Amino acid sequence: MANTAWAQLDVAKSSVSIVAKQLGVPMDGKFKKFEATVDFNPAKLAQSTAKVDIDMASFDIGAEEYNKEVRGKDWFDTAKYPKATFVSSSIKQGVSGKYDVVGKLTIKGRTQDVVIGASYKQDAGGNVFEGVLPIKRNAFSIGEGDWKDTSVVADEVQIKFRIVTAVKK
Repeated sequence: MANTAWAQLDVAKSSVSIVAKQLGVPMDGKFKKFEATVDFNPAKLAQSTAKVDIDMASFDIGAEEYNKEVRGKDWFDTAKYPKATFVSSSIKQGVSGKYDVVGKLTIKGRTQDVVIGASYKQDAGGNVFEGVLPIKRNAFSIGEGDWKDTSVVADEVQIKFRIVTAVKK
């Protein structure tokens, strides 16, 4: 397989979103602004890297009053922590044709080691990298004060991503 290093992020085809449950009902929200740099070659996994920076204030849950609440101190505290970041430390062959992307996720000033199971494919639009990362929101102090209780908003949150880039020429 040829070198499939990724270059330009295709913002229109890419997405980063979350799914959380409030009173057992799934709620979706998406981040409207993020940057991703992925240098990936299936034949050279040891040299492959990924980095994603998310503008936390760009989160949209569908209503401005809720968006404002989520940007506040109890949730994302975007004034103090404007970005969340994932930086890979290694990419390895995983199961079922997926790749294990090992790295550090930092949200709200707290860093956790994570492993993301991600799929990769090439299509006419470029390189497509997709996956889901389940996290515990309380591990990152997302939902403090009265919101720390997980009976209203569940502790588990799924971060879903689809990163599409053009192939380097």
